[in-house]
Amino acid sequence: MSNQELDRLRQQIDHINLELVELLNKRAEIVQDIGYVKKKQGTNRFDPVRERFMLDRIADHNEGPFETPTLQYLFKQIFKAGLELQEDDHSRTLLVSRKNQPEDSIVEVKGETIGDGKQRIIAGPCAVEYFEQVDAVADAVKKQGVGLLRGGAFKPRTSPYDFQGLGMEGLKILKEVGKKHDLAVISEIINPADIEAASEYLDVIQIGARNMHNFELLKEAGRGHKPVLLKRGLAATIAEFINAAEYIMSQGNGQIILCERGIRTYEKATRNTLDISAVPILKQETHLPVFVDVTHSTGRRDLLIPTAKAALAIGADGVMAEVHPDPAVALSDAAQQMDINQFNDFIEKLRETNANLI
Repeated sequence: MSNQELDRLRQQIDHINLELVELLNKRAEIVQDIGYVKKKQGTNRFDPVRERFMLDRIADHNEGPFETPTLQYLFKQIFKAGLELQEDDHSRTLLVSRKNQPEDSIVEVKGETIGDGKQRIIAGPCAVEYFEQVDAVADAVKKQGVGLLRGGAFKPRTSPYDFQGLGMEGLKILKEVGKKHDLAVISEIINPADIEAASEYLDVIQIGARNMHNFELLKEAGRGHKPVLLKRGLAATIAEFINAAEYIMSQGNGQIILCERGIRTYEKATRNTLDISAVPILKQETHLPVFVDVTHSTGRRDLLIPTAKAALAIGADGVMAEVHPDPAVALSDAAQQMDINQFNDFIEKLRETNANLI
């Protein structure tokens, strides 16, 4: 075959390639339109019956030289790309999506700005037990320049016989201690009916891992005016986590802090498995600030400093850790809480390597 003949055939290929590009993009536009219609109808993007019909029709009309399985494989890739395009359109429409809002969201909590490039600490006891206990921790937190105090008043526990928290009385203690030490206070609410009353005592409403899929609670928190710290569920995917945040924002409340707290895997060396890669993914996919709960993700005091360093190094806006004046007698999660001396060492070690830590 002469070079002239080869060039002619290649020109034909180039022309067909451009035709294919035009047809594929035209097909993609129609796929996007189908995605919009399905979204309005509330139907799934993937329709296996429809896909089987198209593959069968391709087989019926194939006259070679490609074998039918080869053509069907190629079209399967086109179908898959179309579904991903629809999914991409969906993520672009999410209020929490980075594509919807390129700039970072900054959450203001009692004079503290979260998501502004500085890194912060949230610290406090796992459970509010009595005034003096919380007061002692708050004093240590304040002396370290930390402005955010956590404490559990409603405790959803695995066993119904474990300490369930003081409820509203615990919130009152938190508010009193927070006012005394000029600290913002954070606590978990588990019942949508308690959101309004809890807002009188708290600066931040926490929605815990076990309630990430409590959609009525998410919506009620979204209707409120308080910032929300949303923890990732025990076995939730990142997409599910992001959509849980969307439930809150869709109701009008954009003051959301995401918190990675480890997920459940087969590994038993730690309480949960810290998905450290979730931090940059969440920062890329959303415009919301991201914290890491190093206490619940590890369940081990000896791992708090290295995991906190890792969280801050990978770009988290802050870390959450639990502190108790005497962890040995704590009513919940005694093995994972730091005492006050350990907390002071924790902060000192983090500040040695993190200039942005407040």
